[in-house]
Amino acid sequence: MFSVIESFRSALQSIRAHSLRSFLTSLGIIIGVASVIAVVSIIQGLSASISSEFKGLGANSLTVAADTPFEEAMQGKRNVLTMNDFDKIVSHLDDISNVSPAFGPFGDFGSTVRHAGQSTFTRVTAVTAAYQEASQSFPEYGRFIRASDDQSRRKVCVIGPKVRDKLQLPENPVGKFIEIGGEWFRIIGMNEAQGESFGFSKDDYVLIPFMVGSAMAGNNTKLDINITFTVDDIAQLEAVQGRLTGLLRTAHKLKPGQRNDFKVQTAAQLGETFENIIGMMTMVLGGIVSISLLVGGIGIMNIMLVSVTERTREIGICKALGAQRHHILLQFLIEATTLSLLGGLVGLGLGYLLGFGAAKMIPNFPDAFVPWWAIAMAIGFSSVVGIVFGIMPAAKAANLHPIDALRYE
Repeated sequence: MFSVIESFRSALQSIRAHSLRSFLTSLGIIIGVASVIAVVSIIQGLSASISSEFKGLGANSLTVAADTPFEEAMQGKRNVLTMNDFDKIVSHLDDISNVSPAFGPFGDFGSTVRHAGQSTFTRVTAVTAAYQEASQSFPEYGRFIRASDDQSRRKVCVIGPKVRDKLQLPENPVGKFIEIGGEWFRIIGMNEAQGESFGFSKDDYVLIPFMVGSAMAGNNTKLDINITFTVDDIAQLEAVQGRLTGLLRTAHKLKPGQRNDFKVQTAAQLGETFENIIGMMTMVLGGIVSISLLVGGIGIMNIMLVSVTERTREIGICKALGAQRHHILLQFLIEATTLSLLGGLVGLGLGYLLGFGAAKMIPNFPDAFVPWWAIAMAIGFSSVVGIVFGIMPAAKAANLHPIDALRYE
């Protein structure tokens, strides 16, 4: 133990005596660890933000949408969910409520909306009254779409705050008319602001009654709807999901073993899917960036070899005074490890500052977050790099013959 403490003290003295060279030697480790931590903190901050978004959707909600495999999509095939599927869910599935179909009558991207010489391109979605509870969207001004609006096919709409700003409408736009797809709609409500996510506004949309959207899409158009609903008892979530899958497989006449042409997912499952993707991105990007740590390790090995050459006479004197081989080996190994570890700690702090600064420079990007395992990985990997690349110089120093070392000029 005494020899370890003495070797550590000697290592710190050597690092202080050659502070500039020590800094330049550790620079590779500093840059490597800082790069890894910056990348990991940005990705993990993004992951934490999106996970909270999914949690906000509600743990007892289910969403079902059509699913077309990539191979079939390349062949021009597209699976859809129709109103027949919606009717079957409503009539055959128990223990659910707020069943809400939704689709884009102008396609997945939206349409141009106009008012008093102003125009903007926004998402237009046809929904029913149940959409309010299913999506947790509540009006700030006016009211939401009612069943009577849908049944009587009133040309009314609910807008997001972003659309109001783009069209330069009054603070309370209720009662104003806007043109959508060549038709005039009266604004009956404006929903509360939900902010932005990753640079995309969640308030840039127009909602119209479902039947009005169907009429505008045309009777010959095959609708592809998404269906969202809430499960009354969260304990029955998996059971309801199983019954829904069986119901749709029967309705779509899928044979045993044939893959589903639809996806049924809970908000939690959507979150888990995303977290898996983020985990893979973290591993791949972290692995690529950590290559720079190996370059830093090679730099440490080179400088330590130079240090052994410079201190050959010192090693000879130590051995002449009784130092054993393992004492010399331990001294140089601890010096290399200490050098690498200090570089890792500096890189850890620098990496967090880089990640934090980069996240702040991107508008509406979530704050960087450094998980505990990234800190442990940075410290552990720095130590391992110091040990691995310090072995050769330490062995070279330990194997020097005392007489040859004392004669070295």
